[in-house]
Amino acid sequence: MKTDQHIHTPYCPHGSKDLFERYIEQAIKQGFQMISFTEHAPLPPSFVDPTPDQDSGMKLEHLEGYIHIIQQLKESFKKDIRVNVGFEVDFIEGFEEETKAFLDTYGHEIDDSILSVHFLQNNGTYYCMDYSSDVFSDMINVFGGVENVYKAYYDTVYRSVLSSLGAYKPKRIGHMTLVHKFQKAFPCQNEFTYETNRILDLIQKQNMQLDYNGAGLYKPLCEEPYPADAVVKEAKKRNIPLIYGSDAHTAKDVGQGYSYLEPML
Repeated sequence: MKTDQHIHTPYCPHGSKDLFERYIEQAIKQGFQMISFTEHAPLPPSFVDPTPDQDSGMKLEHLEGYIHIIQQLKESFKKDIRVNVGFEVDFIEGFEEETKAFLDTYGHEIDDSILSVHFLQNNGTYYCMDYSSDVFSDMINVFGGVENVYKAYYDTVYRSVLSSLGAYKPKRIGHMTLVHKFQKAFPCQNEFTYETNRILDLIQKQNMQLDYNGAGLYKPLCEEPYPADAVVKEAKKRNIPLIYGSDAHTAKDVGQGYSYLEPML
């Protein structure tokens, strides 16, 4: 079955206002049989979003409307395509209980979900790692080198896989090599093979999946999918399911990178 299981929506504060229907029509046009809308879930209530516009997640007051609209669209388009209600949930160290509370409350309404790391902390200060190359540059200074940022990222991803977030914990790890987003500006000599293999071993043990994400191919300082090819090969050795996701934030980006990623699916 041809699926795109990582798609954002007009509810994304840092995305576009393209209508849900435009995303669905684009998916149907490309022959997708199932899609998942996986909007950035509301951040934990006591977490302060470090991004300048504080626009990393949808607002809690919009949540019921988001679910309701997708439930309606699911019915409207059921003859042409299966539409899932989903979320991309942030794993933020120190906020696991609030994340679990969110999942416990809304999990029964969720068809599909992704667990992602965007925020890293250093001495109690949180940074949105993929926000911009300027923020990444600041992080290199604060963390004491690009290798330390990579190490902190992979250690946090490992802890996300290990985390106890309850019965509705997402089964899929989002863009596992997102730390590569600015690699052409800030190259890292260390491959971090031990760290990535350790994550994959745990994903395999927990019967989880990997988001195989086309967005990185179109990021000018990345130009590779998430995870990178070497990690994907290791995932295949472990029979970890790779679930394609465009990570589209505009309707035209539905299906981005699919032809490149398809041979590994």
